[in-house]
Amino acid sequence: MSKFTKEMVDNYADKLLIGLTEEENKQVLDEFEDIDRNIDLINKIANINDVEPMTHALDDFVYELRDDEVEESVPVEDLLRNSDVVRGREIEVPKVVG
Repeated sequence: MSKFTKEMVDNYADKLLIGLTEEENKQVLDEFEDIDRNIDLINKIANINDVEPMTHALDDFVYELRDDEVEESVPVEDLLRNSDVVRGREIEVPKVVG
């Protein structure tokens, strides 16, 4: 796989509408380099492909699967009463981005 470049990070940032400064772009590239180094270390472990994936970190983990049963829930109208601005079945929230 090719390494990430400044242009790739800028392109992804533009697509995500987040726009990065030169400093932020460098920080992202540095973090990707760290991730690549760690992945390279993991890939050097002998016989890593022979290791069976874990389902849980604890050996004695016991779980029981429940049957999927439909349960009654809170009516939407009751939930909407907690909001200040309601339009139909939607609520208006404060703008948090630009």
